[in-house]
Parts: sequence; structure tokens; C-alpha cells
Amino acid sequence: MRLALRRRKSGTLPMTEEQIRATWQCASVLIGYPDDQMLGHLPVLTEVIGQLPPVVQEPLRRLVAELAGGDVERIRRDYVATFDYTRRCAPYLTYFAYGDTRKRGVALVQFKQAYRHAGVELSDADAELPDHLAVVLEFGATVDLQAALSLVLNHRAGVEVLRLALLDAGSRWADAVVAVCATLPPLDGEEQEAVAKLVAEGPPTEDVGLAPYEIDPRLNPHPADDLNWTDLPAPEGARS
Repeated sequence: MRLALRRRKSGTLPMTEEQIRATWQCASVLIGYPDDQMLGHLPVLTEVIGQLPPVVQEPLRRLVAELAGGDVERIRRDYVATFDYTRRCAPYLTYFAYGDTRKRGVALVQFKQAYRHAGVELSDADAELPDHLAVVLEFGATVDLQAALSLVLNHRAGVEVLRLALLDAGSRWADAVVAVCATLPPLDGEEQEAVAKLVAEGPPTEDVGLAPYEIDPRLNPHPADDLNWTDLPAPEGARS
């Protein structure tokens, strides 16, 4: 069954619901930290990926092969360097929209409310924030795909910038985000402009008072201030 997007000009999604769920489940696992448990799932993921359309199968296969055949300790170091110390590779969707501002806290509550409405309760003790891409993808794959799609599409510019940043960095994990983006409708004109603006300017910053991560350190996933958005390539279709 193909899902029709509600109130969106982009129309229907490019894959069936089952294909999107399977793609998102695989990508969710692959975006996670490569500990022994995660790496132990690779054989099962290989079987699932083999049944997916080529547009998502190829990038996911590459990533699985990289993780299965690489030096584990180096892979783990690369993961930390990519996602924990590179701001433009933040896997947190609200970071791209709101940066280190108080509005991000409100946006995180909206993610929690979406999960709660579907019967999923996230506690403050959970390892990841509710806007972590892997969390959103798992929610969509296993609980409520339509609700998860709404969250992803509301933060589409951030997902696209994450894809561009990972590709620009030559990161193996770019393939997971490439696969996720292949399950989404093509960017419309407004979305292309939003991506171009985010690439050019970066996320907002807090001007006064306490930054939100001084209240909750998890809101500042990247202590290294390495942000240089102008290094990113311009998104395809963006207006000059």
C-alpha cells in the first residue's frame, strides 16, 4: 500500500508502506552506535536489505559491508568523531531547525507528544533524545509510520543537510541517510529554498540568557564548535 501524504503538495511516497518501514528499520539500526549488539544484527539486516528496491538496497548494502568488513575500533572512533564532534552531522532533527535556542526544547516536547499519542512513552532516562533520527525511524518502522513521516517532513531541510554533510565528509553513514531520503517525496521549491538557507546560514543561535544545553547537557550533542556550513555543497535545485 502506498501512503498518500496529508496536506502536502508532494503527493504520494515513492515506495510502499512495507518497503518504507523496512528501509527505516534498517537505517535506524545502522545509524546507531556500532557496539557488539548492533554489529550482531548485520546478517539479519543483509537479508532484509536484499528484498528492498535498488535505490535503497545499494546504499544500505554498502554500509553493511563497510561495518562488517572494517576494523571495529576504527569504526567506533569514526562514529564518535562524526556524530559527537561534528555539529553539521548532528543526528538530531530539531538542532537544524532551532540550534541551541529555547525553541528547541519546545520542539522536543512535540516529538514526545507524537510518540505518546501513539502509545509510546519516552523517559528522560532514555539514551537518546526523541528527535534523534534513529529514534524517529524506529518509531515509524515499528509503531506509526504516518506520524513519523510528519516529523521527518516537518524537519526535511535538516535531514537533507545531514545527508549533504555526511556525503561531504566522506562518511560511511551517509549511505543510511541517502536511503532514508530515497523513501521521501522529491523536494518542492520551498523545501529546496529551506535547505539552501540552512546550508548558507546554519541553525539559529541563542542571543541572551542560558543556552538550553546548560539546563540539559544532552541538548548540546557536539562540544566541539567546528561548524562551517559554507563548506557544504549547495543542494541540487537550489536557487542561486
